Amino acid sequence: MENVQELLPYIELESIEENIFRGKSHPFVGKRVFGGQVLAQALAAATLTVPEERVVHSLHGYFILPGDTSLPIVYSVDRVRDGGSFTTRRVKAIQKGQDIFVLAASYQLKQEGFDHQIEMPDVPSPDELLNDQELLEKFKDHLPENLSWGARPIEFKPVEIPKMFIPVAGEPFQNVWVRAKGTLGDDPRLHQQILAYASDYNLLSTALGPHPITIDKLQMASLDHAMWFHREFRADDWLLYHIDSPSASNARGFTRGSLFDQQGKLVASVVQEGLVRKRRKK
Repeated sequence: MENVQELLPYIELESIEENIFRGKSHPFVGKRVFGGQVLAQALAAATLTVPEERVVHSLHGYFILPGDTSLPIVYSVDRVRDGGSFTTRRVKAIQKGQDIFVLAASYQLKQEGFDHQIEMPDVPSPDELLNDQELLEKFKDHLPENLSWGARPIEFKPVEIPKMFIPVAGEPFQNVWVRAKGTLGDDPRLHQQILAYASDYNLLSTALGPHPITIDKLQMASLDHAMWFHREFRADDWLLYHIDSPSASNARGFTRGSLFDQQGKLVASVVQEGLVRKRRKK
């Protein structure tokens, strides 16, 4: 995909019955559905059942089974509660009669309250950095032959050289500028769905920081994903994704991310744990 507009048909859902929706999958590496896609679609399904004046402030999801890109995904929404300030939804993503992903999301009316945040790290601006495709070309002679990716609807500009390009032991953190390629409209809920999609990138690779191993020798998969939306933002403007990995153990990597806009405003936080282990010999 060259532009985020090409992603939107895969985020938009078809209404089948009340509280039941269907989405299609875009091709990804291999036959498995990209975790960010099912996350964004499940969020879109929940959002379709919530009044427009309420926006999601937190979501928690579990990846249960790998999705099949050749099949549609059915989303069943449970309207848990409609309160005075908060609205709660549960969503099941289903393929072949089995749950492949479950999501809980909470929505809120805009309200006044206390306001503070942590500071954004001092890093180079995106204008000073190469994007992921340019880095792939620069380091192509040092990469495994089977490591490649097609055009993606999200652009990335890493501040540090990514682990996959230089497999040496380092620190368990990274900073990556991210934005949707092209422009989106002004619906804040769509920007949240696109950022949810993008937030699944770069997390688990951060857990590899202290470990000198190439990505082609690893098995990695997202297990759970949580996200909090703090302030308004645009997903088609550059956002700094500051990620660290406090722990890796028992074949799992634990990662955290903070997303800042270019003015230093903290707009969202992310936590993810995933399977990270050496690929088993067949």
